[in-house]
Amino acid sequence: MAAEHVTTEKMAFIVRHTSGFVCVAMTEARAATLGLPLMVPPDGNTEVLRTAFGVSVDARDGVTTGISAADRAVTTRALASPQTLPDALTRPGHVMPLLARPGGVLERPGHTEATVDLCRMAGLESLGVLCELVDDDGEMSRRASLFEFARRHDLRIICVRDIIEHRRTRESIVTRVSEARIPTAFGDFTGHAFTAHDGVEHLALVAGTPHLADSAATAAPLVRIHSECLTGDILGSLRCDCGPQLQDSLELIAAEGTGVLVYLRGHEGRGVGLGAKLAAYALQENGYDTVDANLELGLPVDSRDYAVAAAILRDLGVARARLITNNPDKISALSRYDVEVTQRVIRPAHVNRHNIEYLRTKETRLGHSIIPVAEVAEFAG
Repeated sequence: MAAEHVTTEKMAFIVRHTSGFVCVAMTEARAATLGLPLMVPPDGNTEVLRTAFGVSVDARDGVTTGISAADRAVTTRALASPQTLPDALTRPGHVMPLLARPGGVLERPGHTEATVDLCRMAGLESLGVLCELVDDDGEMSRRASLFEFARRHDLRIICVRDIIEHRRTRESIVTRVSEARIPTAFGDFTGHAFTAHDGVEHLALVAGTPHLADSAATAAPLVRIHSECLTGDILGSLRCDCGPQLQDSLELIAAEGTGVLVYLRGHEGRGVGLGAKLAAYALQENGYDTVDANLELGLPVDSRDYAVAAAILRDLGVARARLITNNPDKISALSRYDVEVTQRVIRPAHVNRHNIEYLRTKETRLGHSIIPVAEVAEFAG
């Protein structure tokens, strides 16, 4: 529900039929204007969906305890009002802000982003009320219950995918800024530089005409989504297998003559950054594996997002891919953004005594397909 249109009666309806945990989704810019910081910093967010909760608030004026439907309606309208200043709010309170990613559902296909996008597309302030519907048994409502609830109360249902499709056909979260021929040791590629909505630059190396191979009558083009790794890609670190994966993928695409390698920046250390990655390395020297090291530092195991990669592929005219990856998460991630993975191309791991434990952890704890298994077992003793 659009925050600016919330009344006491509408808030009471929301509270009566939901968990009662009322949230207001808003843009990061609006939260900054209102002086509403994140509850925890991004690198410390270990919630399963990494939902960006802000510090809870109440309106300073016009409320009593802050918990009643009337009070929460006042607070919600205050959050939506362009005239509200930070000192008009008290913290903590009884309404929970949710901060949407700048790219909306094209960056993160979540309820927070969907709410903000819907309000914006309706020409309203980009703030909306969110609350989870629950059944009489206390469990969260599922599909059948949701449709019955909508029928009973004359409400419409929309899926996040519908909003993604609407926006995807009208806009993009990346802009292609330049291109040039890039001769490599494996053959010639065309390099396409992209700038994402957050200002980060990314690179797509294209061989041949992959958009022409993207039809049901032909095999989908080879595609590699490669996460930036300074230590592995540039310095040749033996702690990981990132550098060899990059080289293998370029060689495979060049040999086939058609394909795309998307080089995503901002993914250092599975998204935690270079400094945090080195801190995790130090813990691994003391017996932690790559997963537990991140957790010990209060960091997510993997905070990467592939919305930008999907947007780059669509800009290049590629909607189907034979994906070069050992990581099943990349397949499901691209599928969420309507890039069909027709085949998973698994490449052999480059095993050495420095990365054996890392590779074994990726296989046993992160679900990666690491081959050759015999070689891994040999190094592991």
